Amino acid sequence: MRIGIVNDQAASVDVLKKVVTAAGYRVLWIAHNGERAVEKCCAQKPDLVLMDLVMPVLDGAGATQMIMKKCPCPVLIVTASIEANSTKIFEAMGAGALDVVTTPSTSPSGEINGERELLSKISVIGKLQGHGMAREPLKPAPKARLVPPLLAIGSSTGGPSALAELLGALPVDFPAAIAIAQHVDGNFSENLAQWLDSQVKIKVNLARSGDLMQPGVAVISPGDRHMRLAQGGIVELTLGPGDNLYVPSVDVLFDSLCCAGFSSNSAAVLLTGMGADGARGMLGLRNAGWFTVAQDKESSVVWGMPGAAVKMGAAREVCAIGNMAGLLVRHFKKRFRS
Repeated sequence: MRIGIVNDQAASVDVLKKVVTAAGYRVLWIAHNGERAVEKCCAQKPDLVLMDLVMPVLDGAGATQMIMKKCPCPVLIVTASIEANSTKIFEAMGAGALDVVTTPSTSPSGEINGERELLSKISVIGKLQGHGMAREPLKPAPKARLVPPLLAIGSSTGGPSALAELLGALPVDFPAAIAIAQHVDGNFSENLAQWLDSQVKIKVNLARSGDLMQPGVAVISPGDRHMRLAQGGIVELTLGPGDNLYVPSVDVLFDSLCCAGFSSNSAAVLLTGMGADGARGMLGLRNAGWFTVAQDKESSVVWGMPGAAVKMGAAREVCAIGNMAGLLVRHFKKRFRS
């Protein structure tokens, strides 16, 4: 994998070079500000850009936005502090950055801290650029009537902004419970839930094992756990299965829903994202009678996940993010009247 490094701190650049080259990756180029990164990226497109956030001339969020417009390629945000830079992180992820990780550092003894986390993110992104992994077919399960119905949402690249737009357009009295699997770092998922909660009318919580799904309330899976919904609409957070490229996995969430007995007026949505996570699970839900919706290509930052669902016939509807809330509200109102 050919990697571009964007960072204005010489010490950070040295550590990043050591980590990626020791893992067998090639450093294609180095840029010390966002503007130069855009130039280098368009001249020599890498397989992945490791993008710092706080830089002179043009910051990482602005550089990510320009790269996605001029010469799109995978971008991983690598920042010294996730907590301190949360606003910029949301901007970068909304522009198309895939994920975020803390910049590795060197201890006084010369030991590199944070190396494993960075290499794990790089490995996942590398796999996503290849072929998807084969999985067992979805097994049908007996249905049970549950109140409320469920809206299940999967998202990845560009997902935070898409989620804010979709959830922000839902009314306070939205009749369905909402479960969200967004590809995000585990250290950042609570910040994401709090940020979404501050942006929308409905309540957004970080999911906890044992939570009971409630109408008009959204729960978002922690970034270091898979989320399943058990019989009765009870949240289960697990470490496995371990054969998924992303944790949380949208397919793991979607696969659990046919076994949880949710009513057939429930709905599943796939928003913008790289890869194909959720497409197979959505097909199983459509076959079980669920209302399934994929975000359209024009409004997606990356039309990977929703595009895969469309290609395999998993989506009953394809919809722009700006029109999706209205479509879902009409669906649930119609089902409640019938």
